[in-house]
Order: sequence, then structure tokens, then C-alpha cells
Amino acid sequence: MKTKIALLSLLGLLLCGSALADVYSLDQLLELARSGNRGLQASRDAVEAARSGVTTAGAFPNPEIEYQSGDAKARVAGANPGNVKTMTFTQRLDLPWVRSARIDAASANLEATSAAGRGYEHEVLASVKLGYYEVLRRQAELKAAQEDQALMEAIRTRVSVRVGVGEAPRYELIKADAELLNAQKVTQSTLLRLTQAKAALRRNVGTGLPADFEVPATTQLPLNVGSLPELRQTLLQRSPDLAQARAQLTQAEHQLDLQRRMRTPEVALKASSDEEPDLKTSRVGIAVTIPLWDRRSGPVGEASANLSRARNLLEQMEFGLGQALENAYQQHQIAAAQVNALEQGIVRQAEAALKVAESAYRFGERGILDYLDAQRVYRAARNELIAARYELRAAAVDIERLTGALTAPAQEEKH
Repeated sequence: MKTKIALLSLLGLLLCGSALADVYSLDQLLELARSGNRGLQASRDAVEAARSGVTTAGAFPNPEIEYQSGDAKARVAGANPGNVKTMTFTQRLDLPWVRSARIDAASANLEATSAAGRGYEHEVLASVKLGYYEVLRRQAELKAAQEDQALMEAIRTRVSVRVGVGEAPRYELIKADAELLNAQKVTQSTLLRLTQAKAALRRNVGTGLPADFEVPATTQLPLNVGSLPELRQTLLQRSPDLAQARAQLTQAEHQLDLQRRMRTPEVALKASSDEEPDLKTSRVGIAVTIPLWDRRSGPVGEASANLSRARNLLEQMEFGLGQALENAYQQHQIAAAQVNALEQGIVRQAEAALKVAESAYRFGERGILDYLDAQRVYRAARNELIAARYELRAAAVDIERLTGALTAPAQEEKH
């Protein structure tokens, strides 16, 4: 009895809180994630840093000015002591072919960082959609569990009356009590799973989503995702993961080109002026860095290995994403078939059998065990339908994530 009272109190608090909580649709949750998710903001900061890197790559080297001053002392007869000054100006030349390669490498890094940001955004939005559908699933399970509990309470009351007047044996009341306790336990567990699902969804959306929120209940399911060949073509064209891998490959190519061009000797213009007590000397010349000991074999080899690595990763990703898309498509087809079978046949038949068993029990034609068995079959079929709907939605989200179709909320329709 204490457990029952505690459970009813918990459910009452939940219902009161639900009445006061703000309701967020899927579109609103996705928009909140775009604006409030700190991970997305960090990825945008990384893009800005890479954009500044392009500016840095295009900057010309600053000149160097060196000034020295001292005293000259006569050590031989006839020498003039006095103040000595030296000023030197050095300007390193930015060779055009090296400069262009450096800018190209920085631009490729910007593109790779932008592609990584888009890929991360797709991952976040996919997590939000999955979290939203997880909350819908747990809400449906909680509603079903509450209905089961209310039904078992009514059955228990009815059985108690029949046992009290001697129309039913004592074991029927024991069985009804056990079923009621089990229904209460299921309701408690489902309520905790709903709380956990909401916490996970809020973690993905960000701090813009209040701790106390609700999502509208719906039975809508995703539209047809299309054929597998069409999805494969979309994958190759729009996949954010492939876009990132291709950008990283281009970046590695430009980096290798830059390291090879940097083998060219560096050249700097130099001008100096020396003032002695009796002389003033001016000089103009060039300084050339001779690549005698360091031929940049290390940086070139590293860039070459990174290029090979990027090329192999791109090929592996194309194959892996293709297999993942095929698996997601097959999962979607299986889940769609399960939803159709459950909605059109199994659940309806189980519900009809439950009604027949209930009527037979009321008129004394069947015992409580037959009625509870029928109810158990219906409950299992209904829970399978709830799970199948979630699996169908999850497979559709996985397909959207792989093919890069999460830039806008997916359209939905009722089955």
C-alpha cells in the first residue's frame, strides 16, 4: 500500500509538472540545438580560427631593423677615437610560388575545418532527433503502463468483490494482487526511463532547453526514404563525412606541395650603414639561405605520408559509409514491415481477443487467468508496436545523417 501511495504521488507530481512545463516541437528543439549547443559553437570558433589562418598565410614578412652603438678607442698613433654607430635593414622576400602554396594550404585547411563543422552539426542534430524520438517512445510506454495499472486496479477491485461474496476462489485475488504490483513496477520503471530520456535530450540540445519541458505526443512516422541506389548517389554527393574526408585530402595535397616549394633557398635584401669617427660606410646586398644540410626531407616525407593516409581514409570511408547506409536501409525496411504488420493485424487481433476474454470473464464463462493472459498478449503486442515505431524513426534518422539530409527537419506523415 505504501508503494502504491508513493507511486501515485510521483505520478501526480509528474502530471502537475507536465501541465506547467513548456512544450517543444522537433523543429524548436533543432533550432535550440543550432543556437545553444556549446559543441556547435566551438566548431564555429574553429572555423573562424581557420579563416584567420588564411589571413596569416597571406601576410608578408615584416622587415628587421638592427641598430648598434658603441665607442671606438685609439690603440695606435693617428687613430681617431669617438662614437661608432651601425644600422642594418633586412627584408626577407616572400617568393611568389611559396606564398601561393602557403595560401592554398591554409585555404584547404579552412575548407576541411568547415566540412568538419558541418559533419559535427549533422551528428548533433541526429542525436537531438533520436533523443526526441526516444522521449516519444518513453511517453507512449508510460501512457500504456498507466492504462495497464488503471485496468489492473479495476480488475483487482472487481475480483476482491467477487471473492468477498464467495463467487470466486481466493487464488484469483492473489493473482490480481501480483499483477497489480507488477503493473506498478512497470509504471515506475517507465517513468524513470522517461526522465533519463529527457535528460539525454537536454544534454544534446544545450542549456537553452529548460530542465522541465515536454514534447507533444504523436504517432507520425517518417516518409518513404527512397530507393537504395538513390540514397547511395545522395551519399556520395552530400555526405558531410565524405566532404570532410575529401577536404582533408585536398589539404594534404596542398601541404605536400608547400613543403616541396619551401626547398627553394630563402632570399633577403639587406642594407646597412656604418658611422665611424672619420668614415661613413653604406652597403646594400642580399642574403641567401643555402639548403646544404637541411633539404626538408623530414617535412616532405611527413606531408607525403599524410597525403597517402588521407587518400586511404577517404577510400575506407566511402566503403564503410556505403555499408552503413545499406544496413540502415535494411533496418528501415524491416521496421516498416514490423510496424505495418503490428498496426494492421497483430495489435488489432490481440485487442479483439482481449475484449472477448473480458466479456467472457464478466459473464463467468472464463477465469481470471484467461483474461490476464489475453491482456498480457495485447500488452506485449502494443509494446512491440511502440518499439517498432521508434526503430523505424531511428533508421530514418540514421539514413538522414549518412546522406547529409539533416539541414532541415524531415517531413513526416501519419501511417
